[in-house]
Amino acid sequence: MIEAAARRVPGAPCWVSLIVHDLAATQEFYGRLFGWEFRPGPDELGPYVRALLRGKDVAGIGRLPPDRHLPVAWTTYLATEDADATAEAVRSCGGTLAVGPLDAGRAGRLAIVSDPGGAVFGVWQAAEHLGTALSGLPGTPVWNELVTRETASVAKFYQVVFGFEAEAEVSADFDYQTLHLKGRPVAALHGVGHALPRDRGPHWMTYFEVADTDEAAAHVAELGGRVLQPPRDSPGGRLATVADPEGAVFTVQRSAVS
Repeated sequence: MIEAAARRVPGAPCWVSLIVHDLAATQEFYGRLFGWEFRPGPDELGPYVRALLRGKDVAGIGRLPPDRHLPVAWTTYLATEDADATAEAVRSCGGTLAVGPLDAGRAGRLAIVSDPGGAVFGVWQAAEHLGTALSGLPGTPVWNELVTRETASVAKFYQVVFGFEAEAEVSADFDYQTLHLKGRPVAALHGVGHALPRDRGPHWMTYFEVADTDEAAAHVAELGGRVLQPPRDSPGGRLATVADPEGAVFTVQRSAVS
């Protein structure tokens, strides 16, 4: 277990959040799947709760306005020291600004943006809320990965905007780049070509740590979700791609070192 109370290096994934139609049912699903408890978040974000493990913030869940019919998806937030400057850098490098920048009360300042391929992510300028405060336990975010068509062009975007160093996988049939900050891997880009789901397009994928991948995938189905890719082994551990009852896709993983 690691308590991550320190301010993140700019560019590092620092938070994940989900905006849904039925906030109560979503809390029930994730509470039973991961053991999360919930407390109210900033009022400026509308109906919103923070998910906690052992009293520490691990994720956020909000409710869509009744008249908004948007895709439900987990959003990865990347840390920044200046949300306004980062939003402008996103625009100047071919990305799109969707929301903000705006203040989330005393918690911090945020913007929702997309990269040139259309993948949505958030930028977070921390004030009182530094982001995910716990890692290394089942139910905590363990990894963030951009699933896109090809990595070469989009890697340049993230390198320019956030200063990542990219390390490409040397393989003729595997398009994968690991993003590093200060010599440490923090996220990855995965190019899947025509295997990219047509109904989703490029997207950031959140990985959550679990004690047993097979049991977690079965539990997702029992709770009304779906198993999209059954449990399988990978270099990083055993993982499965699943969706909650509203269709938000995420990955459960038992890390190789856990």
